[in-house]
Amino acid sequence: MAASLLTRINIAIGRFEQLIDLTLGRRYPPGAFCLAGTAVDRFPQPPRFSLKDVLGDGFLWAVPKHRRSIEKRLKRKFGHPDYVLKIMKPKTNLRTCNVCGDDHEAGVLCPTCYKKVMDETKAMQEAIQEELKLEPVEKEVVVLYEGEKDEKPDETFEGKRIVEVKKPRPAWFSKNLLQQTTQKPATTSDVKPSDLG
Repeated sequence: MAASLLTRINIAIGRFEQLIDLTLGRRYPPGAFCLAGTAVDRFPQPPRFSLKDVLGDGFLWAVPKHRRSIEKRLKRKFGHPDYVLKIMKPKTNLRTCNVCGDDHEAGVLCPTCYKKVMDETKAMQEAIQEELKLEPVEKEVVVLYEGEKDEKPDETFEGKRIVEVKKPRPAWFSKNLLQQTTQKPATTSDVKPSDLG
């Protein structure tokens, strides 16, 4: 009876050793964890296991122990039909653009109208690249559309580099956007309003 009990305990300890070998990647001599009454004296003392030896100066992060099932992932993403179905929630923050009539979210620029701005900006950048190549830009660059150079006297373009785009100016692209401000910069560093309270 005692012999079979010792045999079972030795088998359990052997399995424990194999588990430590697999998890830590270390090779302990066989029988390193055997019972005190068995052949302990034949083997040298195993090195003491220390978590500090494994981690060094690092630290352990908390990680999930189990994989989240596909059903739970889909419930988190789309909701559950008996409770809250996230797919079926209607959007209430849609607005209609006053210019083109397309729908877009509130607080967001209309993507259809902004696409025109992006295309025009790209065309202007390409025209500047063709005209100036890779030369350094040391003077102010003025982009003019067809017929705009004749409308102003030549003195307005002195000391500036002119890039002409060979197409008429779009109706939505105002000339006033290109004008510099007429206000003089502030000379004081005071922030207004001051002396409140």
